[in-house]
Amino acid sequence: MKKILLILLVVTFSSSTFADPKMDLGLEIYNNKAQCGVCHTLQAAGSAGNIGPNLDQLKPQMPQIIAAVTNGIGVMPPWDGILTYAEIEAVAYYVFNSTNK
Repeated sequence: MKKILLILLVVTFSSSTFADPKMDLGLEIYNNKAQCGVCHTLQAAGSAGNIGPNLDQLKPQMPQIIAAVTNGIGVMPPWDGILTYAEIEAVAYYVFNSTNK
């Protein structure tokens, strides 16, 4: 009986239970909608772009990411008006949490 209870607890509290929808949305935007990986390296997303900075090495902070995505920087175009603020915030959240572990 104790083993069955333990198994039920493990299944109940599996990693899918702790899924973070904001991380999922950020990954979707990073890989698909904005295709950030064409230019950036980010190990968590499986991208190896070499035009923009390597985000794993840069470890940018949330305000930096939001500003860069919103306004553009260097050869990176601004995504304001293409992505919603919620999408910009989600991709920033994803990059920050993926690089600042």
